Amino acid sequence: MAAAAAAGPVFWRRLLGLLPGRPGLAALLGRLSDRLGRSRDRRRRSPWLLLAPLLSPAVPQATSPPCCLCPEGVHRFQWIRSLVPEFGVCSSHVRVLSSPAEFFQLMKGQIKVAKRRVVMASLYLGTGPLEQELVDCLESTLEESLQAKFPSDLKVSILLDFTRGSRGKKNSRTMLLPLLQRFPEQVRVSLFHTPDLRGLLRLLVPERFNETIGLQHIKVYLFDNSVILSGANLSDSYFTNRQDRYVFLQDCAEIADFFTELVDAVGDVSLQLQGDNTVQVVDGMVHPYKGDRAAYCKAANKRVMDVIHSARTRQQMLHAQTFHGDSLLTQEEAAAAGDRRPAPDTWIYPLIQMKPFEIQIDEIVTETLLTEAERGARVYLTTGYFNLTQAYMDLVLGTRAEYQILLASPEVNGFFGAKGVAGAIPAAYVHIERQFYSEVCSLGQQERVQLQEYWRRGWTFHAKEALESEPGALDSRSLHTGSIPGNQTTGNFEDCVLDC
Repeated sequence: MAAAAAAGPVFWRRLLGLLPGRPGLAALLGRLSDRLGRSRDRRRRSPWLLLAPLLSPAVPQATSPPCCLCPEGVHRFQWIRSLVPEFGVCSSHVRVLSSPAEFFQLMKGQIKVAKRRVVMASLYLGTGPLEQELVDCLESTLEESLQAKFPSDLKVSILLDFTRGSRGKKNSRTMLLPLLQRFPEQVRVSLFHTPDLRGLLRLLVPERFNETIGLQHIKVYLFDNSVILSGANLSDSYFTNRQDRYVFLQDCAEIADFFTELVDAVGDVSLQLQGDNTVQVVDGMVHPYKGDRAAYCKAANKRVMDVIHSARTRQQMLHAQTFHGDSLLTQEEAAAAGDRRPAPDTWIYPLIQMKPFEIQIDEIVTETLLTEAERGARVYLTTGYFNLTQAYMDLVLGTRAEYQILLASPEVNGFFGAKGVAGAIPAAYVHIERQFYSEVCSLGQQERVQLQEYWRRGWTFHAKEALESEPGALDSRSLHTGSIPGNQTTGNFEDCVLDC
């Protein structure tokens, strides 16, 4: 019986390889089959989940020496600045958008007034009329920059994923070719290609399915010194009826500089789209799938980490000037003076995750936060795809904090109503959700860990976020995530926004 139970998931996974479907289908249902095969073992050891923070793989300790001149207990997440740059901003410069339409209109408005730079990183650019409207807006702004009395040096940099951006005859690449052809000196389009899709695998894995091997998943939209951090792609549903999260950072030059450098770095290790729809590598860079994989990943790691280290150094110097100089003012004093920056009350930490390049900062910080969540703390998790890794699941079940988890109901899952086997994906997520909740109940933790489903007629749900409220605190610390727990996206970041 045990042998048959073990063989079942293996047979299912092999069968999935023969079935056509939507991208990620095989990976999702294969993971579901693994969970079915392991469910009995997990139930047997479930009492040990109470010791999960002690039994889970050790997370590298990310600590930094406390600043002896800073006030004690400014916030308990200052240790993150030992990994990534810390950006202090005034909360009046932070705005949370509420709808896809607001996101779309803000992007168009920001493009129209941009004078120096537009940087856009996304999984892909869609091919519908709304996406064309966005491209036309870029074209109009570029044209105006050339015809102005004093021409500006406006540059447009777009980073997308190669496999997703190349899908179909009409795709992200063909949408952007007119910009490249008309403004070759001002426009750059970079297409990230995972180093794991190479050789025979690249030849055999069909379109759509090749996207499950690895992706560029950064979502950042930048206009001069203002930045939108989001999980939304540049596609019509994300502009109309696909709910996501969007944080608008207005006039935050240091943050804009960092994300410009980060996108430039990932762009440098990506393929460059040419005006004839071919691609080339940057001079001196190892080819991502034709060159030596180890050499490519080493070069990519150095290029990205150089940006992080450089920004950390800059921000540490700025921190010293801000907190330990004589120019620190309250917001009211700054408004009266008009020329000196107010004291920051919000801290932002961009968390980078690029596992093929051995960059796992997001993983370290997320596991540390979940491990150290205190009794009485409340953690809110939001995801459109409930597919936690086993390590995260053990931490949720084993720590003492209260959890409220918001999930997409089957009807607002992007696969709902799809043809063929893909139509079963929402039910598969429901099964994973129920399996997890059965473990919660078996441990008697249903009061501590609560699950809720998002539903809205005619909409889909894509928001991914984690928020922690400290015991007895009136404020909260929000981790606006752009990742999908369980997926190994190649390039990703999470923007940890701490409002104190």
